[in-house]
Amino acid sequence: MSGSRLDEIDRKILAELQADGRMTNVELAKRVGISAPPCLRRVRTLEEAGYIRGYHADVNPRELGFEVGVFAMVRLLSQAETDLSAFEARCRAWPLVRECHMLNGEIDFILKCVAPDLSSFQRFLTEELTAAANVASVKTSLVIRCAKDQPGVPFEVLEARLSRHA
Repeated sequence: MSGSRLDEIDRKILAELQADGRMTNVELAKRVGISAPPCLRRVRTLEEAGYIRGYHADVNPRELGFEVGVFAMVRLLSQAETDLSAFEARCRAWPLVRECHMLNGEIDFILKCVAPDLSSFQRFLTEELTAAANVASVKTSLVIRCAKDQPGVPFEVLEARLSRHA
């Protein structure tokens, strides 16, 4: 189901929870302009429909000792669906891999990785990632700094698009 099938209240609920997932249902209801019981019902419906995948704390990796961020561009030997799925499953099992995206073009996957230090990442790269079945090549780029790290979606873009089509 696309975002355009949600009504304005549902989109407001999602935008508010994306900005602050810890607010109480009473506060959320107040912000979106409805009473608490229907607000809670809507939130549960949004969760069940898959619009809300979970609630997480935004932790600071550097404060926790993860000093190294790396993007790894992976090319596979075979792009058969079973091989793609096997690589995705392997990525889900590697703790240092925080995101795994399949791409089109020359690179098959881009991985966002974190590590406590460069030697930990190097060990992962040489002993696990490049040694994994079906991996043809890996190119890595070390993150120097992050200018923007904003999870979620830009609801203002969705609202502008919907108002143009209304």
